[in-house]
Amino acid sequence: MRREDGRAGPVDDVEAVLNELYALPPSDFVARREERAAAARTGRRAEDARRIHAARRPTLAAWAANLLRRARPDEARQFLELGQALREAYATLDPSGLKELSAQRRRIVSELSRQAAQLARTAGYPLSHTVQRDVETTLRAVLADPEAAAVWDAGRVESVLTPPSEFGAEAVAAAPARREPARTRTSRAEPPAARRRKDEAAERRRAEREERAARAREEARAAEARLAERRDAREEAGVALERAGERERESGERVAAVEEQLTQARTELERTRAELGEARERDSAAAEELAGAEQAAADAARRAERAERDGA
Repeated sequence: MRREDGRAGPVDDVEAVLNELYALPPSDFVARREERAAAARTGRRAEDARRIHAARRPTLAAWAANLLRRARPDEARQFLELGQALREAYATLDPSGLKELSAQRRRIVSELSRQAAQLARTAGYPLSHTVQRDVETTLRAVLADPEAAAVWDAGRVESVLTPPSEFGAEAVAAAPARREPARTRTSRAEPPAARRRKDEAAERRRAEREERAARAREEARAAEARLAERRDAREEAGVALERAGERERESGERVAAVEEQLTQARTELERTRAELGEARERDSAAAEELAGAEQAAADAARRAERAERDGA
């Protein structure tokens, strides 16, 4: 969304912030997210602040996949085009084309995952074998799933993307298997009803396997999301702890400064009290001396007065 003067509006601001966040290493994500959300709240952009705060910190594998997308745009575009071709080949059940594209898929996924690991290592975040396998899994999902491809294309992968079980290397082997019913029809020893029951049982087993696989994928995604939330909560707690520690240190420094001032003030008070005591003593002595002088002056005046009377 653009304003009439051509400047970026709030929507552009949020998109720019999200792009910035997902380009950061995971260790910097939460602190910068909270900083940007706070800035949006200060600017009275509550919806923008909500969207920014809702951004989930990517796992290390997801960050590496996002890094690959940003650092290798040409290879990423070719990879996305390969995924579209693979999905079209699978949809049209073209076994020869599917086999060729699948072999190409394996080579490219392996090569891109190595590039992602190299980029991460250069950035100071080396990937373990497990994390690199997660990167490969995410790349396979990008090829298989248009939604996963869109997320990766935007550079905002949050956790490991899982490809559907019915797509991928298994699809190549599955395509020729569709001709097996033709061989079954040549068997005259098996009655049609028995074949139908077997087919129905096989279909039920296949449906059950797919359902179990779908549940497992959903549970894995939910577990990954929960893990990401817990990591975010830990990161937020760490940021809050660091800020509280900084405030505690600043408060301690202020208390120490005030205590030092109080000590100096007390020393000054004691010195002033001592000086006051001395001044009081001097004042008392001076008062006594003044009183004596006044008495002596009065006595002298009386004597002078008497002498004048006697002389007269």
